[in-house]
Amino acid sequence: MRHRRLATAVVALSLSSVAACAGGGRAADAPGSTTTAPTTVPATVTTPPATAPDPFARPAWLGTRALPVAADGTAAAQPTPPELDPRRLATVDVLPPPADGGFHASVAPVPADVAVRSSWQPGCPVALEDLRHVTVSFRGFDGRAHTGELLVHRDHAEGLVEVFRQLFDAGYPIEEMRVTSGADLDAPPTGDGNNTSAFACRPARGTATWSSHAYGRAVDVNPFQNPYRHGERVLPELATAYLDRSAIRPGMIEPGDTVVAGFAGIGWEWGGAWEQPTDYMHFSADDR
Repeated sequence: MRHRRLATAVVALSLSSVAACAGGGRAADAPGSTTTAPTTVPATVTTPPATAPDPFARPAWLGTRALPVAADGTAAAQPTPPELDPRRLATVDVLPPPADGGFHASVAPVPADVAVRSSWQPGCPVALEDLRHVTVSFRGFDGRAHTGELLVHRDHAEGLVEVFRQLFDAGYPIEEMRVTSGADLDAPPTGDGNNTSAFACRPARGTATWSSHAYGRAVDVNPFQNPYRHGERVLPELATAYLDRSAIRPGMIEPGDTVVAGFAGIGWEWGGAWEQPTDYMHFSADDR
């Protein structure tokens, strides 16, 4: 009987040890035990970072929304759309940009294909032979180098190359620079143009007298950032935010800056110093 009770105790002790090793029963909860209940780890959800808007993206509507015009053919000034204040849009290349990213320039007689897409025609106050096709490198608002083109009077071609060399070296941004076409002059106003240009066969604004542009003796630089104002009339019509010259934004021209100094170096006058009209975009070899 004694041997049977001893065997029963041994069996019970063995079963208790097996249960403890398996983590079950009271032995698993005993003081000093290192066994813990399993925990559920939630799956990690990764949220992709928000894509920042491209500050140089061109609005799809740019150049497509004609403004209503009055009987005299002019359009009223309008508030500046938020997408254009500040305006620092990507350049659309008309000519191949410089491969090395440096400054390059050329001066040549006006090629026939360039003359066809310009505003020159018989009856303009300057002969085509007296104009030159000038190409210069310029910095876009993205900091990249681009190639622009101007039609200018032959007497001023080399001087203008030097001016734009200085602007390029200074990093002054220009949005676009292409030859003004006849279609440009005849198109209904959209109020959002920003072409840096020279020759345009047209009269001075509000007059029947030929403009300095019609002789190739004037350049308009970043018109949107540097609008024209005469009374209530503003050109471009959507550039009204840039009438505030105390809030300096890229592309604006200020008294005594690199742009004004560069043109003054070749004897050209700045329209931003005029009172009526005030023409911040305009530089010319003549008084108008």
